[in-house]
Amino acid sequence: QVQLVESGGGSVEAGGSLRLSCAASGAFYSGNCIGWFRQVPGKEREGVAGIITRDGRTFYADSVKGRFTISQDSAKATVYLEMNSLKPEDTAMYYCAQEWVGFRSDTYCSLSPERIAAWGQGTQVTVSS
Repeated sequence: QVQLVESGGGSVEAGGSLRLSCAASGAFYSGNCIGWFRQVPGKEREGVAGIITRDGRTFYADSVKGRFTISQDSAKATVYLEMNSLKPEDTAMYYCAQEWVGFRSDTYCSLSPERIAAWGQGTQVTVSS
């Protein structure tokens, strides 16, 4: 199983930017989708973005397309989420997550909480208006 440690959350004004980091360790890095989810109290956890570690293909929720960018440094087994043009509705606890997808060329990130094998501890992002 992969262990995940997030960092980089904080508070920012609307329109600002933040970068989150997720360091993975403990198991085979490739063959996974490493994704970012977010959750606000009283709502379900929402998939935001994911990256296939084997080939770098990325997937995004419609709500963040064009504003958020997910990337990886495979040598460091670290995934990043660059968040730009932040809005108050982006305020949430952000979690890094591991989904095992294997090595087929047609694999994809489901961005579904039910498919997640491991979660990080979360990092808070607060966007003020």
